[in-house]
Formats: sequence, C-alpha cells, structure tokens
Amino acid sequence: MDPIVSIKALSKRYANGFEALKSVTLDIEKGEILALLGPNGAGKTTLISTICGIVTPSEGSVTVAGHDIVTDYRKTRAMIGLVPQELTTDAFESVFDTVSFTRGLFGKKRDDAVVERVLKSLSLWDKKDNKIMMLSGGMKRRVLIAKALAHEPEILFLDEPTAGVDMELRKDMWEVVRDLRRTGVTIILTTHYIEEAEEIADRIGVINNGELLLVEEKQALMQKMGQKQLTLDLQAPLDALPDSLMDYALELGDGGTSLTYTYDTQAKRTGITALLGDLSAAGISFRDLRTSQSSLEEIFVSLVKDSA
Repeated sequence: MDPIVSIKALSKRYANGFEALKSVTLDIEKGEILALLGPNGAGKTTLISTICGIVTPSEGSVTVAGHDIVTDYRKTRAMIGLVPQELTTDAFESVFDTVSFTRGLFGKKRDDAVVERVLKSLSLWDKKDNKIMMLSGGMKRRVLIAKALAHEPEILFLDEPTAGVDMELRKDMWEVVRDLRRTGVTIILTTHYIEEAEEIADRIGVINNGELLLVEEKQALMQKMGQKQLTLDLQAPLDALPDSLMDYALELGDGGTSLTYTYDTQAKRTGITALLGDLSAAGISFRDLRTSQSSLEEIFVSLVKDSA
C-alpha cells in the first residue's frame, strides 16, 4: 500500500541562510500515529507547516495520497486538518459557530449533523453555545481539534496538542487521539512530552537541527537503542570492585550494597551467566536481582546530544 504522505528530500532555507529543514525524507502510512520528537527549534513545526501548505519548501517534494502539495494544493489541503499550538478566533463566538465557520473555509456546505458529531466525539456538545472566552484551557484545546476535524479530513496534524494542560486532561486528549485513529484518521503529532509519544504513538521520529535523525516503530526503537540493566542487591556491602570484575560494565551504588550491570539488548550474549559465575568465584553473594530497560526519554536525550 502506498503511503498517505510521502516526503522526499524536503528542505527549507530562509533568505538569511538559516536551514530549518535539511533534506527530510519520510513516508507516513495510512491510519498510523506518528510522533515527532525534538527540542525547541528542531524543525517540527516547519515540517508540519510545509506539508500543510503554510510554508513554501526550498527543495524537495511532498505528496498526499499521490497529490503534490504545490500543484494539487486544493486536493491536498482538503484532506488535511491542522491543530496549531494556539487558538486564534473571536473570543465572543460560540463553539458551534466557530467550528461551522471553519468547515465553510474548506468549501464544505453547512452540515450541522457533522459539526454535532465532531463536538460530541470531543465531549464539547454541552458547550456548543458557550462563548470561546468562557472555556477552560483544556476545552479550548478540544475546540482546536474540532475546528481541524470540521471538514472531515483524512490526515490530522497536532502541533503540541497537550502543551500547558494538566495530566488528567492530557490523558483525556490521548484517548481522543486513539478514538480518531480508530475511525481511520492518520495522525501526526509533535510533542515535548516523551511519555505522550511512548503512550500513543505507533512510530517515533526524532528531529534536531532540521534533520530527521531516525524514524522507528516504538517498540523496535526501544529494543534496538535501549540498554538493559541488571541490579543486584548484595548480601554484604563492598568498598570497591575486585580486579576480577573490572572487565564488566559494573557500578556500585547505595553505599556499596547494590551492583548494577549494564548490557546491550541486541548482543548475542549478555554476559550475565559469566558475571554471576565470577561473582560467586569472588565470594560475592546477593539476596535479590531485577532488570530494567532504558526509557524512551533516555534514548531521545542520547540521540539529540549526539546530533548537536
């Protein structure tokens, strides 16, 4: 199946010479949730804005369902919904009217049933007559999504959709995103919250300094780049590691009462069996052991640091 969005060698260079995007190539599959992670100024918003037709690319191409975003811009923009970081609308307008108005901007005829369905899916129907200024921050975020869905797009871009909202509302928004995906909508989101990508994304993309560093399935990324640690709670504290254990990636902690061994998850041999044998030979015994794996946050920080 062809990707619903195909980006080829996309670059954006401004008049002052600044390169916001550097030859980005990416295919996005229909019905997936793709999370783009990156620090401030990494190029996330520029990439989304270019696909949506807000920013003109310097080089490269983007197609949406086979249509070029430049030559077939009417078709591509009709297929895309964008949820920006800020709500810009008349503060005294009602929720229902602002969503209906957005639908009209895409040349869609008035359809109160569609607007009603969108508002109900986002738990906004009871707020339909409220003025925008009366809504909480979390509800305004929902209105942003409702406006983006008013013309029934197949692709939804979410630019930091949960920035500034509390954890409870963030989890509610995650469920909204999952529900949208279940209806067949393809979702691309940018976020600073690592746990957000870890919770809802199918694939993770990491971007920094305008370059797409990698795109991987979430679980494959964590397995490929994550490290595992084996932590041993010792029977008796150690002042220092014996020479026989110096070849292992070991670290003493908790005042010498714990020993942590770090190993590669992709290695054919972890070295754990040999380590346990050498511990026994050195007269070191333990009362408990446990394993842990690198989090997505640790992987992300490592990638960005290496690319700086």
